[in-house]
Amino acid sequence: MKPLVIALLFCVAFSDGILAAPQPPENPAIDMDGYLRVSSEAAKHRATRRLSEADFIRISREPGTIVLDARSREKYDLLHIKGAINLSFPDITVDSLKRTLPNKATRILIYCNNNFVNAEAPFPTKAPAAALNLSTYIALYNYGYRNVYELAPQIDPQQSKLTFESTPAKL
Repeated sequence: MKPLVIALLFCVAFSDGILAAPQPPENPAIDMDGYLRVSSEAAKHRATRRLSEADFIRISREPGTIVLDARSREKYDLLHIKGAINLSFPDITVDSLKRTLPNKATRILIYCNNNFVNAEAPFPTKAPAAALNLSTYIALYNYGYRNVYELAPQIDPQQSKLTFESTPAKL
């Protein structure tokens, strides 16, 4: 057979599903289309919710404001913004949010690894599109939290006006 005929037969076989790979079963607990829709909405919402270092500090001192650190407990313990609570991103669930942030109207300030430079041990750099601020913001938005703000700039903790602390090691 000529190569063109073989290529045409191959295309027909694939289009009829003869050689197509079987589709995995649907999982009702995973909704990619919903995630993409909410991510787009959250991105528009986030555009007006990014704070300078000075505004982040000022707002963090206002009553009822929560500073949320979604990094791992290990990284949080090494160094975090003083007063921040830790809810590691993999632990953000319906139940953990009900316990930690029961009021969806609570003002929440977030920050992540990519907000800091020259502190690779506690704040290891992530790829910009994988920055923890993005996934944390989208997750909180997806759970109905709309009073979320994000630290915008990249800051050297040694030069910052933010106050940092470490969690003492447990014996």
